[in-house]
Amino acid sequence: MADRDELVDTLRLSLVSGVGPRIRKSLIERFGSARAALAAAPSALREVQGVGGKLSRKIADADQLEAEAVLALCEAHQIDVLSDARPDYPRVLREIYDPPAVLFVRGGLQASDALSVGVVGTRHATQYGLRQAERLAGGLARAGLTVVSGLARGIDAAAHRGALAGGGRTLAVLASGVLNIYPPEHAQLAAEVAAHGALLSEAPPNSEPLPGAFPQRNRLISGLSLGVVVVEAAERSGALITARHAMEQGREVFAVPGNVDSRASRGCHQLIRDGARLVESVDDVLEELGPLVEAAPGDGRPPVHHPAELLLNEIEQQVLAAIGSQTTSIDQVVAQSQLPISQVLATLSVLEMRRLVRRLSGATVIRI
Repeated sequence: MADRDELVDTLRLSLVSGVGPRIRKSLIERFGSARAALAAAPSALREVQGVGGKLSRKIADADQLEAEAVLALCEAHQIDVLSDARPDYPRVLREIYDPPAVLFVRGGLQASDALSVGVVGTRHATQYGLRQAERLAGGLARAGLTVVSGLARGIDAAAHRGALAGGGRTLAVLASGVLNIYPPEHAQLAAEVAAHGALLSEAPPNSEPLPGAFPQRNRLISGLSLGVVVVEAAERSGALITARHAMEQGREVFAVPGNVDSRASRGCHQLIRDGARLVESVDDVLEELGPLVEAAPGDGRPPVHHPAELLLNEIEQQVLAAIGSQTTSIDQVVAQSQLPISQVLATLSVLEMRRLVRRLSGATVIRI
C-alpha cells in the first residue's frame, strides 16, 4: 500500500499542468518527496525557482481522484506505470538532466534494452531513406541491440519495421498517450511493437499528441539510447532536435549520407560536418558503440563484449566460449564444447552471421 500511495503522489504531482521534469526535480530537492511538495504551503512552493503564484495554487489543489483514475485505466489495459523510484526504471534514462517522473509502458521493458540505439529521421522520407532505415534497424536488431524510435511516419516507422523483420526488439516513444496512437494509421504497427518491445510515453494513456510534446519526447528517444542514427533529415527536421539532445546527453550521434542534391539529406550532411560519425553499414555503429556495450550492466550475466551475445541460445554460447581471441582450430572447439562436429559447424555459421567470429580457413576460427 505504501508503494501505491507513493505512486499516486508521484502521479498527482506529474499531472499538474506546468510541472515539467525540471520543476519537479527542483520541488523534490526542496521538499524531499512528491507528498511533501503536495502538502507544502503555496508560500513555500513559491520559493522554488519556476514556481509562481498560479502554479503554486495548482500544486496545492492537485487532484488525487485524477491520479487514481489514471492508475485504474492503466490497470484495466495492462499498462505499467513505471516511476523513477522503481529499480527497473531505465538506468540510462536516469542519467539525463530531465528524466520523466513516470513512464507509461504498454508492452514490457527488458534488461537487454539497456543496449539500445535510436534510429530517427524525416516524416517525408525518400525511398532511399526508407530502405536505409529498414536495413540499418534490421542489422542492429540481428546484432542484439534494441531499436528506439518515435512511431512517426517515414523513417521512424521504417526503423520499427526493420527491427521487427530482423527478429529483434523495438521501443516506440510517443508524444501522445499509449492508448491514443498517433498517427492513427500506425495502430497495427504499434500493436506489433508492444508485442516485441514496448510503447512508452510520459503522458497519461489517453493524451492527445499536442505539438509541444514532440520535441519533449525526442529527448527520451536519445535518453534511452547509447547512440542515435539520423537516416534522413532536412535542415529543420525534428530528427535534428533528437540529435541535439543526444549530444547534450553525451550520447553518440551517427548520420547516413545521401545525395548531395537531396533536401532530405541536408541535415545529415550538416551533422557529419559537425562531427557525427558517417554510417554506411551497421558495422560503423557497432564499432563505435563497442566500449559502451562492454560497460553496460549485465544483470548477473557474464560480461557482454558484443550486443549479439544477448541473442545466443545455450549451445551457441557454449561454442562461442570455446573460441579464443587467438586462432582456434575447429577440432579444439569440438573438444572443448563436447558437441558433435556437425552441430559445431552449423553453430559457427550462426556466429559468423551475427559477426561474433570469423573463419580464417576451413579448419580455424577466431573471435572478432
